[in-house]
Amino acid sequence: MSINYEKIKNWPFAPVEQTYTEKDSILYALGLGLGADPLDQGQLHFVFEEDGFSALPTMAAVLGTPGFWVRDPETGIDWKKILHGEQGIKLHRPLPPAATVIAQTRVTEIIDKGEGKGALIYTEREISDKATGEKLATLTSTTFGRGDGGFGGPTVAQPQPHPLPDREPDEVCDLPTAPQAALIYRLSGDPNPLHADPKVAATTGFDAPILHGLCTLGVAGHAVLKICCDYDPARFKSLNLRFSAPVYPGETIRTEMWRDANVVSFRAKVVERDVMVLNNGRVEISD
Repeated sequence: MSINYEKIKNWPFAPVEQTYTEKDSILYALGLGLGADPLDQGQLHFVFEEDGFSALPTMAAVLGTPGFWVRDPETGIDWKKILHGEQGIKLHRPLPPAATVIAQTRVTEIIDKGEGKGALIYTEREISDKATGEKLATLTSTTFGRGDGGFGGPTVAQPQPHPLPDREPDEVCDLPTAPQAALIYRLSGDPNPLHADPKVAATTGFDAPILHGLCTLGVAGHAVLKICCDYDPARFKSLNLRFSAPVYPGETIRTEMWRDANVVSFRAKVVERDVMVLNNGRVEISD
């Protein structure tokens, strides 16, 4: 069974209502490694529910998810061969530390790269505050279906990634991940056993359970928030990046940043293996 373009383009996503609490916001931050230095006042604002408590901007990525919808046989997608290729987050206002949100997902496009070359599935998710109706965030995601090319869909060129400056980084930030990082992060909404069970990881070719891609994104977002926003989440406006390679819990993520006015370009690598794990990153910040 192959992808039916019209069926996927009009996939009937139901609205998702989610209530999260201060405890959930803290758990998300702990999953990214904040609080590793309990004397760091900047980090404390995201893991202690008193003075100045805030939600991390990148937490928007785990709110109102539609679940593993590509596993539905009716999609025709070979779900065992999919990869999370790109992720975007646009914040319309700072996330409240606790709220009930309504999320609506839609497929915006499917690009056929050709037989044996895969397909690109683009989705968008709008997140709004149920109490006020205010739009909180817009999430965009690109899924690479490695086994889905040649279904007869559009073959238009995919959007080009954000180019990184051709100079040495202006800032570098090393952040360690804990050996148990994936076991904590999975409690924020992604229970895939690939990130917890060594036996499952081995069947997919990994030496050990890997860190969630969105957790790696969150660690790089933490680096930008720390270095370029002085831990002020209101200054963090948007993020876009490409995933390049997985991270193993316990490894150190080095985020290299370039500042150009209100745009921070970045990439991230694992220090221990010298492997690029995030690339073509772009964050928009305010003064």
